[in-house]
Amino acid sequence: MKKARLTKLALGMAVLAAGLSFAKAQDKGLENPRSTAFHTSLKDKKVVFVPLSMGFDLTEGWAAQMRRQASRLGYSFEIRDPAWSTDAGTKAIQSLISEKPDLMVIHNPDIQSYARLLKQAQAAGIKIVQINLESNTTTDSYVGADWTEIGRTAAEAIVGKCDKGKGISTKVAIDTGVPTAASDVFQLDGIYKVLSAHPDIQVVSQQATEYNPEKARSIMATVLQQHPDLCGGIGIWDNQDTGTASAIKEAGKSDQVFLVTSGGGNKVGCENVEKGLFNLYISYNVPLQGDLLNQEIARLLMSDSPAGEVKTMYFNPLTLITKANVNQRNCWTLDDLK
Repeated sequence: MKKARLTKLALGMAVLAAGLSFAKAQDKGLENPRSTAFHTSLKDKKVVFVPLSMGFDLTEGWAAQMRRQASRLGYSFEIRDPAWSTDAGTKAIQSLISEKPDLMVIHNPDIQSYARLLKQAQAAGIKIVQINLESNTTTDSYVGADWTEIGRTAAEAIVGKCDKGKGISTKVAIDTGVPTAASDVFQLDGIYKVLSAHPDIQVVSQQATEYNPEKARSIMATVLQQHPDLCGGIGIWDNQDTGTASAIKEAGKSDQVFLVTSGGGNKVGCENVEKGLFNLYISYNVPLQGDLLNQEIARLLMSDSPAGEVKTMYFNPLTLITKANVNQRNCWTLDDLK
């Protein structure tokens, strides 16, 4: 009997000791195996960004966000800047295929130039995210604007101001960037699908500016001389369209010509809305794109799937900015993203 009581007492003390030990462990927290696996799987990976060029709002904004995440999660981040040269971009990607980083972020100059290289890179085991300008080659991921939606939105706004009986005329000018870029070919498709349902709208000019504000200004100045009753204009990118807006202002027609443009939503673009230079600014929101881009980078770096096996895309939402709703919440500066 005495022996049984001693046994029960010893067992009770052991349980108490185990309980105290567990409670002590809980006091110091518990390691989250998912957190550990997340950080371990990303550490020491290599990501390289090949932009059209650095030095302007879109690429500087995305790079700031990618650099910040890489620093937080412990993988390396590099930029190979071709400085607006498609040949230099081609050579950069060829070199990277040999170097075999874990992932490349590609900003395509047009839909065709890098298409074959992107296939080669994926075949070499390099995962690829395309940002905001698509190639004909579908890769592991695309994050960015739906240019067809932007074109459709711009054209619907123009129809609202310049269709028969609504404006000084039904004349409209379109300034494109580079004719083979995704932002041109898909946006024009969206524009003309809307305009085809409004046959009174006359497109009196459609010219490529090569993203050059001075060329855009010269084109619009000539169009206004030839068509002083121009009602509306659609530009492909806010940076180039500062030139278009300047020509309209210099001609004294800011109250006559309804100008629609699109861009990343930076503060300068918003200020041009406030000044009345842009009547509608379709923002594709660089801070949002940067967050989505970082999520895709982390997801792909953690995935065991081979490059090119699963292909996804996400067209991010657009913000329509006018004088009525332009505010700090809709706009950003580079310092906000660093």
